[in-house]
Amino acid sequence: MKRYHKLKGEDTFLLTGTDEHGQKIGEKAAEQGKTPQEYVDEMAAYAKELWAKMKIDYDYFIRTTDEKHVKVVQKIFDRFMEQGDIYKGEYEGWYCVPCESYFTETQLVDGKCPDCGREVKLMKEEAYFFNMKKYADRLLKYYDEHPDFVKPEYRKNEMINNFIKPGLEDLCVTRTTFDWGIKVLKDPKHVVYVWLDALTNYLTALGYGSEDDSLFKKYWPADLQIVGKDIARFHLIYWPIFLMALDLPLPKTILVHNWITMKDGKMSKSKGNVIYPEDLVERYGLDSVRYFLLREMPVSQDGIFSPESFVERYNFDLCNDLSNLLNRTVSMVNKYFSGNVPKYNGTPNEVDKELEETCAKQIKAFEEKWENYEIANGLQEIWTLISRTNKYIDETMPWVLAKEENKEKLESVMYHLIESLREIAILIKPFMNDTADNILRQIGVRDEKFMNWDSLKQYDALKDIKVIEKGEPIFMRLKPEEEIEYIKNLMKK
Repeated sequence: MKRYHKLKGEDTFLLTGTDEHGQKIGEKAAEQGKTPQEYVDEMAAYAKELWAKMKIDYDYFIRTTDEKHVKVVQKIFDRFMEQGDIYKGEYEGWYCVPCESYFTETQLVDGKCPDCGREVKLMKEEAYFFNMKKYADRLLKYYDEHPDFVKPEYRKNEMINNFIKPGLEDLCVTRTTFDWGIKVLKDPKHVVYVWLDALTNYLTALGYGSEDDSLFKKYWPADLQIVGKDIARFHLIYWPIFLMALDLPLPKTILVHNWITMKDGKMSKSKGNVIYPEDLVERYGLDSVRYFLLREMPVSQDGIFSPESFVERYNFDLCNDLSNLLNRTVSMVNKYFSGNVPKYNGTPNEVDKELEETCAKQIKAFEEKWENYEIANGLQEIWTLISRTNKYIDETMPWVLAKEENKEKLESVMYHLIESLREIAILIKPFMNDTADNILRQIGVRDEKFMNWDSLKQYDALKDIKVIEKGEPIFMRLKPEEEIEYIKNLMKK
């Protein structure tokens, strides 16, 4: 999303980071004979390393152990107490350590955590609670008045029907049974419960509550927050209520994405079906992995990974459709015009006009899908254009035009192919950045004014460009059986 908006010339700020407090962190650290801080330092380093491999261009990496975050969380907690939003009580309930969540008896599914399906523990302890009931009606009203606040909409309905209408429970916001967390200043035997701690990172990363809050003033409220479906409840109920209690504006949209699963369900080491993206990237390249994951994750349901579907997408979409289109076009421009791309002649025939219209149509369709966060559908719109451009070659038959010495028509065909590839490259740049740059380099487009989003409106402006002397395949066809077996072996590691 950041690359898309940057291409459009818009100011962007991408925040990511690590949530580092809580009981499960303390337990994992103890299992490995490490202090919690040592453990989270390693996890943060790994996350940054992975982000670098995936070329995720973030602007700030927040850690909830950062001193500035800790201090502001303590201030927020004290403010909530002063406002009467937080009160002391005693909590008894079923606790899921991995999810850091309490549940009532009726919320359990077959006696297990309704979110992750793991075992829960009956816990009883003194705790502070946030008065969620106080804000429930206000939250419902906000949902109603801001239809774009939650995407997809059915996630909002889940929150209303499963949590709010049955009676929104007050939230336990401190713990005393472990000490790996942010201390409550006025009652230090309590540590701040992970979700009050973790959720406020979106504010503290921007300098909220600090001496320098310039980033906060500039970038809050966020235009978009992206969260996984397993933490939807915390972001769609608790987070907006915390913001309301702070008298702060809410994010414009919270997008809840689904999971990538396997045919036999969730990834599990015991099932031998775990796949790590860095392993795929090492063998097949980053752009192909990005493309597959985005293409196979519809908004409304989980995506499914299989070695077969990955290889099929690679061979058909990337190799047959996109790479071959580029190779054929560069080869023909070199063969028929010594690498010099002809100028737009201004007299397109019906087939030319149809391709131009398809370009304009698919650009608009992609924008509509992308800005409504229908990512997979947006990619389909691009591939409709790629398919149409390949069909254009078959319709115009440049090799016949060359034999007939129909130079004017041949010039028009070559220009339209190059222009279509340029627009395809710009469209895929947000998620296949290296591939896009490679396409633009091979077709000879080097002027920045023909590489930004606005240039998609300029169909007839290319002049004095030259393709590379010999085309380079951007994707090489895979041997299906060999690569499927290779990926299956990766999953068994």
